[in-house]
Amino acid sequence: MDADRLATRLNPLVTWLLRSPLHPLVSSSLLLLTFTGRRTGRRITLPLGYQRKSELVTVLASRARRKLWWRNFVEPRPVELLLRGRQRRGEARWVPGDSEEFRNAVDATFQRLPRLGRQFGITYDKGRGLTPEQWRTVAAEGALVKITLGPR
Repeated sequence: MDADRLATRLNPLVTWLLRSPLHPLVSSSLLLLTFTGRRTGRRITLPLGYQRKSELVTVLASRARRKLWWRNFVEPRPVELLLRGRQRRGEARWVPGDSEEFRNAVDATFQRLPRLGRQFGITYDKGRGLTPEQWRTVAAEGALVKITLGPR
């Protein structure tokens, strides 16, 4: 079983943990994202890995073709987050894989988390960065969603 399928099976446990007093065990790298599906109108809550810089939260999804959640943000949409035990609101938007914004965010993410490259089937070298072939792989296999947090 691959890591994504295992994570999906663990989602209920991780969701419970993020909502519990024990959330500090995982909330430095995982958040709960809640949004209304653009076609179904259903509320969806997912635990996701994230990076945060000030009031900007970045979520980089691997194997994006198998996942549907990020497609809700091709047009910017409001979201709720449970971030480090606190409820926050924001606006989420998808960042195209062929954009400079995508490249900058992916590079910053891999610099902080070089082992994340394995989820894309690549080996990331902090010294040289991504090769052109690796960039193509990440752009094809990844989806990037940026969330601008609203006022507290």
